[in-house]
Amino acid sequence: MGRRSLVFTGLFCAAAAWATVGVKEVPHFSLADTGGAMHTDREWKGSTVLLFFLTTDCPISNGYVPEMNRIAKEYAARGVRTYGVMTDTSVPLGDLRKHVKDFAYTFPVLIDPTQILVRYTNADTNPESVLIAPHAGIVYMGRIDNKVENFGEQRQQATVHELRDALDAALTGRHVAKAFVQPIGCSIIRVN
Repeated sequence: MGRRSLVFTGLFCAAAAWATVGVKEVPHFSLADTGGAMHTDREWKGSTVLLFFLTTDCPISNGYVPEMNRIAKEYAARGVRTYGVMTDTSVPLGDLRKHVKDFAYTFPVLIDPTQILVRYTNADTNPESVLIAPHAGIVYMGRIDNKVENFGEQRQQATVHELRDALDAALTGRHVAKAFVQPIGCSIIRVN
């Protein structure tokens, strides 16, 4: 794929994400997590929901698990419901369970065999975060922070925390200043 194709693909993905920001209607779903518990759209009603799109074999996604756990713990105290969404539909359940245990996720990781949540959000990258506010719908999509600036470019510590900024704004009723920040990671493989 040439450089022009990569630029076009990136622009297309960014445009799709921008079109998704503000979408309010959550689809009806009933999804199991890797522990076997069922989760439905009803448990999201009236709640601020944070989704992390994940896969088992993406080093960038796996490297962010400790920060995802910190965010989930910190913001649970403020009423945010956090979920992981496993995007690779071809990984056997046993492998998913082992991955969740080995990486010590502290929040439910949903198994999304039809990618209903991928389609709802237009997420295209692992890891990608999506923040859904109760009355505003999707208010933020994108990277967690700038620790990974680009492929092969990583800081010791993040200096910009877009997801935390979006959470703080949404939880205090303020406008999210940056509604979309291009995530860096592994592409989500879509199923038909």
